[in-house]
Amino acid sequence: MMWPQLDSLQWVLLALIPLIFLQRALHRELQAALLLLTRRLDIALAIFSLIFLPGVILHEASHYVMAKVLRVRTGRFSLIPRRLGDGRLLLGYVETAPTDIFRDALIGAAPLIAGGLFVAYAGHVCLGLLSLWDALSSLDLKAAIDSYLLVYDRPDFWLWFYLIVTVSSTMLPSSTDRRAWLPFVVIVALLLGLGVLVGVGPWMLESMAPLVNNALRASAVVLTTSAAIHLVVLIPTLLIHRVLSRIFGLEVG
Repeated sequence: MMWPQLDSLQWVLLALIPLIFLQRALHRELQAALLLLTRRLDIALAIFSLIFLPGVILHEASHYVMAKVLRVRTGRFSLIPRRLGDGRLLLGYVETAPTDIFRDALIGAAPLIAGGLFVAYAGHVCLGLLSLWDALSSLDLKAAIDSYLLVYDRPDFWLWFYLIVTVSSTMLPSSTDRRAWLPFVVIVALLLGLGVLVGVGPWMLESMAPLVNNALRASAVVLTTSAAIHLVVLIPTLLIHRVLSRIFGLEVG
């Protein structure tokens, strides 16, 4: 049973899993549509990389800045995409020197932190998505429509919408970024377990849990917003892919 003080953790997980699925589906469908249009894999991947360039810049820059803040030596920095041996597309990278688990974990988490802050700022301040979110949560159709029209009438709506899509679609850490997360979580869990054994468990729960829960609640809102926007973009992208497949008589999986 989940502690009531950490009830937002379940919402983070419920938002994160669909976001991972929708992000991969969007990338796959968009690459397929571009390949059908261009008939050249290199051109299709180049266009795909340009579309997500703002998010890639923020992703790699956050690694670089976090490494510098933590006094970790950095090496080469690249925004030029290249295909890996297993077929994956590497949109960019920053080389950092090996360091301890805690700094590795923070450097790996930097894109998620920076991307989450950007999505929260752009969604709340620039587009006012919280009003739409509240209307949808209350199942008030009229309020949802009114809120949507207000959001759509915001200055530079399409610019901020595009930036939210590109940033939220590239902010999830890669497998390399996550390499220190498991040891980090194990160490934190051991420290918490030690705290319970020496009798400070109730104090930690009372003092730290509300802060952690508030952070998780904010993260859940950001992840849910990102997942919802991915779904909005995925639907027309999927339709375009299917239409192009019928027009050209080709199927790209």
